[in-house]
Amino acid sequence: IPTGLPPTLRLPDNLIPESYKVYLQPHLYAAITNNYTNQSFVFTGNSTVRVKFLATSLLQPTDARKVFPCFDEPALKAVFHITIIHRPGTVALSNEIGEADTTEIDGEEWIVTTFAETPIMSAYLLAFTVSDFMYKSKSSDQIALPDISAGAMENWGFVSYQESGLLYDKETASTFDQERVATMISHELWFQVVNLVPMRWWNDLWLNKGFVTYMSYIGVEAAGWDLRDLIVLREIQTAFLVDSLNSSHPLSLQENYIQTFSEIIDLFDEITYRKGAAVLRMLATFMTEDAFMKGIKTYLYKFHYNNTVYKDLWNCLQETKEDVEAFMSTWIEQVGYPVITIITQTGETSQEQFLLKQTGALDLNYNQTKKAILLPHIEIQDKDEWLLANVNGTGFFRVNYDEENWNKLHMQLERNHHVIPLINRGQLIDDAFNIARNIFFQLTNHLINDTEYIPWKSALKILDHLILMFDRSEVYGPIMKYLRKQITQLYKHFEKYTLNRTIPEKHTDQYNQVNAISVACSNGLPECIEMAKIAPLRLNLIIVNYTIYCSAIASGDEYDWEFAWKEYQRATVAKDKLRYALSCTKEIWLLNRYLQYTLNPAKIRKMDLVSTINCIAKKVAGQPLAWDFVRGHWSFITQEYGAGAISLGSLLDAVTKRFSTDVELEELQREQEEDDQGLAARTLEQVIERTEANIKWVKENKQIVKEWFMGEL
Repeated sequence: IPTGLPPTLRLPDNLIPESYKVYLQPHLYAAITNNYTNQSFVFTGNSTVRVKFLATSLLQPTDARKVFPCFDEPALKAVFHITIIHRPGTVALSNEIGEADTTEIDGEEWIVTTFAETPIMSAYLLAFTVSDFMYKSKSSDQIALPDISAGAMENWGFVSYQESGLLYDKETASTFDQERVATMISHELWFQVVNLVPMRWWNDLWLNKGFVTYMSYIGVEAAGWDLRDLIVLREIQTAFLVDSLNSSHPLSLQENYIQTFSEIIDLFDEITYRKGAAVLRMLATFMTEDAFMKGIKTYLYKFHYNNTVYKDLWNCLQETKEDVEAFMSTWIEQVGYPVITIITQTGETSQEQFLLKQTGALDLNYNQTKKAILLPHIEIQDKDEWLLANVNGTGFFRVNYDEENWNKLHMQLERNHHVIPLINRGQLIDDAFNIARNIFFQLTNHLINDTEYIPWKSALKILDHLILMFDRSEVYGPIMKYLRKQITQLYKHFEKYTLNRTIPEKHTDQYNQVNAISVACSNGLPECIEMAKIAPLRLNLIIVNYTIYCSAIASGDEYDWEFAWKEYQRATVAKDKLRYALSCTKEIWLLNRYLQYTLNPAKIRKMDLVSTINCIAKKVAGQPLAWDFVRGHWSFITQEYGAGAISLGSLLDAVTKRFSTDVELEELQREQEEDDQGLAARTLEQVIERTEANIKWVKENKQIVKEWFMGEL
């Protein structure tokens, strides 16, 4: 019998309100016997379930008018005096500090909370909530809400978040969980600054959203995480994909182009957030960050409590650096981005707009782009030297080289990849796939010796796309075998951490450890499969990830799925991982049942509907089911989940990512002709364009891809 104090069993903070029967054994041992599981577990103590309520608001972009009569436009601002009458035992919060008094109304006792007047601000920044959570008011409140569509909302002085955006359990949170909370808070607190100078109209939404996205990476720098480099992976590479479509849009549009609710909602997209952040990062590099921040301070001081257009920002920045407006105008006012082609033998350069579905050469007027800082003059003295442009990916453009220089870069990566900067090792892979695909596959060979996150993640995003294009064909097998071969060394590199229940010290190494486990297990590496069988007992919760749960459910039956569903209902820490993993079953009828669950908020919360369907659509068996489900329930989803209109476009995008056949294109075109997609009209246009490009690319490259991967086995 074990001696000494029993270990502590940490119960979840929240339990489903229902009756439980708990059976305790005097000496309960874990199934796996080793030096850290061979111990007894004893439960002592009490548990009480309390049900609480909360009512809240979310007024961006045009819902303030539904609460009170107002001119609901960002340029028309006012000072707000808020009074909320609510039940005793509840707390009311709003943008400013409130004072609560008790009064009698119609013979009943009520609380009247009167808030200090707000600064002059746009109506959409107003917020309020009433709940029976006790809360000590402060000048800037941060509140986690259980079921809101937006990840967070930057109400002035009263920021609201989805629970996962503000809360995490320090004992069990993953690296990503912690980083998500830190960057989300940084993102929203920067909005408290930007709210001093909101855009005059929604056509310049990027001025707020793009700026805050960029600054959120800088705001968490003090945490010791190397996040600035990740902006290339998360923002710039994603912005490239969307901005290569004919249906993309400039960062800033004419005011009269944006008039309706759906036109406003369409601007809450990848271009506004990600491209906006990318071009501001480029500008900060051009100016130097110190000069950029000095100009920002001038801008905030000069225009505080006023509305602005983007040229107001340029004027302030030009006080510290000349020609900002000339440098930036084309990046803001034109669609797309350029590809700079460099012929190293002659030193010649040329540029043209990059389009996913190229129909002809389209020159862009990016002549104001300072080649002296983005493409410095370099003379190659030795015929064996290579040229690398756009160091650290600071410019929002792709770079193409002559074949000889591409081959030299490839050979350098094979010899010693450390010579090439980390960000560029990732960006070379991303650029090559999009503009020089004959060299892309060769560039991935060096990854067998590279253990850094950015190159691996850049390659895996593209290889995931290839899997989507070919997982219904004979090409899929060779791709899986190649990935299994390439990932083996990376998996072994992190294996000592995985099996010892530890994590690497470096932030991005922790991410790459997850990459190694995910790719190795999903592509059948025997060591990973064996590890996954005992993972919940032997691994630190920080690295037990979705892939391990997914593997278990994919190889299981109905009983296993039902068990996981019950675990999901009672889980807190692993709730999202289990929700994602439930989509991994290969049973069609279970996937259909799971899709139906998404329409029932008692089973799947409204805020999780989009991400749950997206996970189902990622699986080859689930994609056609998810597409049919979304088509059949589009009107209902739009009506019931309209407050989450920003997410509806991402839903349509996700369920069609695999589309690459003429039949699928015809289905999309029929939807466009027959149904009013409303809030996702622009996304549907982009999806059709992407599908046309996929069809063309698969027809032209299927045999080439198959032969290359087979040649590497």
